[in-house]
Amino acid sequence: MVTAPRVNDRRVDEATGERKRFSSKVLAPWCHKSPKISEVLPLLYLHGLSSGDLVPALEQFLGGTAGLSAATVTRLTKQWQDDHAAFQQRDLSDRDFVYVWAAGVHPKVRLGQAHSCVLVLLGVRLDGTKELIALAEGPRESTESWADLQRDCHRRGMRDPELVVGDGAMGLWKALRQVFPGARHQRCWVHKARNVTKCLPKSAQPGATKAGPPP
Repeated sequence: MVTAPRVNDRRVDEATGERKRFSSKVLAPWCHKSPKISEVLPLLYLHGLSSGDLVPALEQFLGGTAGLSAATVTRLTKQWQDDHAAFQQRDLSDRDFVYVWAAGVHPKVRLGQAHSCVLVLLGVRLDGTKELIALAEGPRESTESWADLQRDCHRRGMRDPELVVGDGAMGLWKALRQVFPGARHQRCWVHKARNVTKCLPKSAQPGATKAGPPP
């Protein structure tokens, strides 16, 4: 957090006779907090800190709360929610995905009492650009959960990708046949290598892991 000091600037412009206004070369007039603080706030919020907890928590690290208040955190929270809603509703009809990686992530964040996971679709366009396609919270990696996410992408214009890579969960493949029947699917090499490594004696597992999957 950076606080702009009060400056009593007595300089006068010789040409106009007007007082000169102090302008910092370090801190821009519109900047009230470091960009790094803006990056860490969503992470702290996801890890369980409420809007009322963020201000005193950051005060312990930064020595002050200039530019950050409970109202500011509330406003930022609303902005994150609006950004998420816009992301979830954006049009997908203007792009084609060659590859799509699908995975279920199980974060240790406050999502209620029940265990939950985040279903993630990450794609690669024709020009090689990677893009986060969609994500959704689900109770588990079931066929219904994966199908709901894929149907939403299809509704927004997404076409069948060439290849979908996943960890081998049957729910994903069943949903894929329902929504994107033209897409081929393949087991992720990392997950396959981990499963094979677990079948080896523990003494041989470090060497097998270091060797990695075959080319």
